[in-house]
Amino acid sequence: RKHTVNLDSETTNVRVEPFALEMGIKFELHVTISGTTINVTEIPELSIPDDWVRDKLELHFCKPERGGGEIENVEYDKMSRRAVITFLRAE
Repeated sequence: RKHTVNLDSETTNVRVEPFALEMGIKFELHVTISGTTINVTEIPELSIPDDWVRDKLELHFCKPERGGGEIENVEYDKMSRRAVITFLRAE
């Protein structure tokens, strides 16, 4: 469809087109569990920003069906391919 967009004092016509999103990336993680903190090692090198890797780790480990819970902090080190995830409570 065509749309008209007003930008400051200018008007321009734009057309919306669908696009396909890339498929997700699957990878294997190695985890050591201790109290409220887990160490994740051997995180694969991904071509996404570090913030996104932290977000993906948080989303994965916050899910109760995976034994997770509310996360306090995620520290990710791209060079060592490791992360330390700290939960609010031991669960």
